[in-house]
Amino acid sequence: MAYRLATALSAILLAFPLASSAMAEPFIYTNARFGTSVTFPLEVFTSRAGEPANGDGMTFLAPDGASLAVYGSNNALDQTPEQLADFSSEGVTITYRKVGKDWVVLSGHDGPDIFYHRLEFGRDGVIHAFLLKYPATTRSKYDPLVRAIADSLVGP
Repeated sequence: MAYRLATALSAILLAFPLASSAMAEPFIYTNARFGTSVTFPLEVFTSRAGEPANGDGMTFLAPDGASLAVYGSNNALDQTPEQLADFSSEGVTITYRKVGKDWVVLSGHDGPDIFYHRLEFGRDGVIHAFLLKYPATTRSKYDPLVRAIADSLVGP
């Protein structure tokens, strides 16, 4: 019994470096203008859309039609989280809405796509955010990524 356990443990330990080396390192994008930062798997979002001239953020694209927009913005209208949630809900179908003291989470459908939008109020009137959109047909691929990406959103 102990021999079988030791053999199985050795096989697992030998396989672990092979499995972990096959996984790509997470990629951290940080916006230079606002300091908004998000971590995500670069092997999923393999290309970038053109950067906006104002330097607000970046959109990363996946070959299957998914996109991840990471950006910061000034809270020029001095909106509360509740007001920002209302504003960000226009034109989409909301299936989940949660508003905190200094953050907003919205999820739902934008046409045939599922979206997850998180916005956090930072220092100096800056809002840090990301918007993940993906075709509903790819839900099993992207739903498991949402929490890790959401938990990684930070900004000053």
